[in-house]
Amino acid sequence: MIKHWLSNARYASLMQSLMPAMLAVVLSIGANGFCWWTAVLAIIGVLAAHLTSNLLDDYFDYKADMLKDREQVVRRGIKAYTAKYPYLTDGSASVNQLRLAIGIFALIAVVCGLAVAIHCGWQILIIAAMAGFIGFFYSAPPIKFCYWGMGEFVTGLIFGPLLMMGVNWAATGSLHWDMLYISIPIGMLVMNILYTHSMIDLEGDAASDKTTLARLMHYSWAKLLMSFILNFVPYAIIVIGVLLGFLDWKCLFVLIVLPRSIWLFWSLIKFQQGADFSAEMEHPRKWLGPMLPNWENVRKSGLDWFLIRWLTCRNIVSGFCLVIIVVKLIILIF
Repeated sequence: MIKHWLSNARYASLMQSLMPAMLAVVLSIGANGFCWWTAVLAIIGVLAAHLTSNLLDDYFDYKADMLKDREQVVRRGIKAYTAKYPYLTDGSASVNQLRLAIGIFALIAVVCGLAVAIHCGWQILIIAAMAGFIGFFYSAPPIKFCYWGMGEFVTGLIFGPLLMMGVNWAATGSLHWDMLYISIPIGMLVMNILYTHSMIDLEGDAASDKTTLARLMHYSWAKLLMSFILNFVPYAIIVIGVLLGFLDWKCLFVLIVLPRSIWLFWSLIKFQQGADFSAEMEHPRKWLGPMLPNWENVRKSGLDWFLIRWLTCRNIVSGFCLVIIVVKLIILIF
């Protein structure tokens, strides 16, 4: 049952919260007041909140009958992402069970947050409340951030500055504003996951009357320009930080991840052009990072065009964070 609901909550997406949280913890090591147990609780709370948010998104999409709109698009011969809340449509779970799962994951997040607050002070709950508010109203009425072209921005805020500064506070008992600098490129890369998603699923979102950032970019060149910014400015921020002395020069090793971003941007150019991409999807390149097991089944499902780009976005975030984590650990050890 646990495995079933972890799968339903799309645990594969947890890398976009786990890696920034781990990065915040590692960057906090050595600071005055550093506490391992509150750092671990913060990570668990972040992951539980992420799973809660994913299931809430499914719940409100189901209530809006988003899948029906997307299936109509597919019947017109247009590609659209239709793997929405499959556990509800195939009968393997009910809406009441979904509500229960949401409640359990949310309870875990709240308990972890309260335990951290007892040790660090109630003020840290301000960050948790902000993230919780945005996460809930991401797709919940009446605000529905993701329906008004704000979904990408608020997601970048949650998984970048709010997450990393909150975990840093939980780990050290105080705010360290230099964490804000490194959280900005991380937030942009997480934002890029959603933007890439919306850029290649324009028709599906339009059918659901969902206004995404990509839909607000009315011209192809504008869509690609935004993708260029989200893919490459994070590296520029690191380079600038090194040049200005904010960051250790070893952080430049994040450029190892740059080929993934180049490939992703190139793939989106091809998508815009309607070019044949079947060869790339047949055997994803190893250096793009981990893909789903049994890729041949993914191809048969007809979702390879979407998942190869989504997973590459995820792998860019995890790779970017991992490099900085390793750099920090090397500095601490040597």
